[in-house]
Amino acid sequence: MQTLLALLQPLFAPAFTAWGAPFTWIEIVAFALSIWMVVCNMRVQPIAWPLAMVASLLYALLFADGRLYGEAGLQLFFVAMAGWGWWQWLRGHDAAGHVLVVRPLSPRIAWRVALATALAYPILVEILVRIDDASPRLDALPTVGSIAGQYLLGRKYLENWPTWLAVNVVSVALFVARGLWLTVILYALFAVLSVVGWRAWSALRGQRSAAAAARTTVSQAA
Repeated sequence: MQTLLALLQPLFAPAFTAWGAPFTWIEIVAFALSIWMVVCNMRVQPIAWPLAMVASLLYALLFADGRLYGEAGLQLFFVAMAGWGWWQWLRGHDAAGHVLVVRPLSPRIAWRVALATALAYPILVEILVRIDDASPRLDALPTVGSIAGQYLLGRKYLENWPTWLAVNVVSVALFVARGLWLTVILYALFAVLSVVGWRAWSALRGQRSAAAAARTTVSQAA
């Protein structure tokens, strides 16, 4: 990894400096791709997933360079998850065999996701401590939360948005501590977009429910 980072050092060169902090080329490109990705997620557009793959690879390099190994490993996991999410949005079905649509999370799946996240946290903290992560306990929080959020997003569960909101708020604190200021701005913007996405998907869910109710009424009348 260190050899790869050494070869890619030109990408870590400052593009400009603002408020006394350097903004690198790799951070700028990853920033732009990530914003585009979230907008596409809000609109339920599958192109969001390949954008996520590229952005995640760039952030993996950025975080590894800052010794945030949990976040770096998470980004590589996101690349694989993005491939899975892309497939889900294009070919996925729910338990009844229907094409995936925006829907609320069932209590049973909610408990499973919450339990898996709670169990994963102390395990990840221990792993990060052993590999000399810069902020193991803080780093582990958005890491396990993001895995949950990625799963919920891939299956088009409405609750992915409040999950991402919590993840993004914790991530802002993490990146402030590491001085990654453009990434701080990005995740603060992500927090705002999480609220916007939550509202957009809630409205979409409401429209689908109203349309389904109207079809049922017409069918009964016939």
